[in-house]
Amino acid sequence: MTSKFDKIRPYNNGDLPSVLSSLVSNKEFIDTLVRFQFANRPAFISPILAFLMKQFVSRKLDKVNTLVDFQRLVEPYMKKMIKNTTTSLSVSGLEGLDISKPCLFISNHRDIALDPAFVNWVLHINGQNTVRIAVGDNLFDKNWVAELLRLNKCFVVERSVEGRREKLNAAKLLSEYMQQSLQVDKQHLWIAQREGRAKDGIDKTNPAIISMLTLHKSKSTEFSEYVNDLRIVPVSISYEFDPCDANKAKELQQSENEGGYEKPDNEDMRSIVNGITGRKGKVHVHFGKLVGSQFSSAKEVATFIDSEILNGYQIFATSKVALDLLNAKQSETNALADNKKTAYNAEYQAAYNYLKNKLMSLNPNEQHKLLQMYANPLLRQQQKRAR
Repeated sequence: MTSKFDKIRPYNNGDLPSVLSSLVSNKEFIDTLVRFQFANRPAFISPILAFLMKQFVSRKLDKVNTLVDFQRLVEPYMKKMIKNTTTSLSVSGLEGLDISKPCLFISNHRDIALDPAFVNWVLHINGQNTVRIAVGDNLFDKNWVAELLRLNKCFVVERSVEGRREKLNAAKLLSEYMQQSLQVDKQHLWIAQREGRAKDGIDKTNPAIISMLTLHKSKSTEFSEYVNDLRIVPVSISYEFDPCDANKAKELQQSENEGGYEKPDNEDMRSIVNGITGRKGKVHVHFGKLVGSQFSSAKEVATFIDSEILNGYQIFATSKVALDLLNAKQSETNALADNKKTAYNAEYQAAYNYLKNKLMSLNPNEQHKLLQMYANPLLRQQQKRAR
């Protein structure tokens, strides 16, 4: 049975036989797994490793009969990632939120894959179903990547459509699908507060996201009522260390120098891999207050979400060190850092050592961008308190 949502929805159980068979037979998918798992092995044994990997994947997928089975297959790898790349994962705000009812989680966006993954994990360990995840169609270029994403409850945000009418129709379809997911299918949803990661550390909601969500609103329904029924929950995700920080700083500086940034092929996939495997230190997920019925415009809703995300953002020592280094005069930077290392605790020292190591690979302008990236959440919180 076909549906108007077929081209954007996640896979369902009925799709599994053909999709899993396609994955096992996809050479690029198997080769990618080999490179990821055996990065240091000599190239000449790659064909043997690919054969063994295909057998291994086939045996694993033979046991998958439902989408829940597939996510259970991923669960041990999520546990391993948290154990190996984080020092802690903390949560706040859930005590004031009824997550037994479907929620639309709108979070800040620092990592392509991990932002929704950490929200998913927190819900999972609290006995909740995982979220359906909004993902831009730029990540669906490769068939095997698209299949993995849709197996993991991702749905497509069609950003690449051309033409004003086509863009509007795509946005309307997405709005209708999200409303049905929440109110008919009773599924939690996740979407980023803006397109693209906040590489400068400034988390701002694009009001166009809120406007899109209300495109399926009937003329007889008030904006405030429709938004209230969506049960929007702002979410702050904070990373002590960003595995992609140096690359983000370079991109920001190149954009400033050249008036734009041309993304290399496979950059998104490299960012995903770096984010998953890289050191993250402490990670904190905060669930803010529900968006109520007191708002009459998309801009007002976006402002409220921004405030909740900023309030819930966890400040780590990396932000404090970065701000200290930015505030120091260039000639005094080393002396200041040395003094802080002895005056502050081990977390400050570890943050200083981390940032010092990162700065060594960057030119002065890029160094400034990286420090700003870490300092901006602290600066914005200080500015908000001063108002």
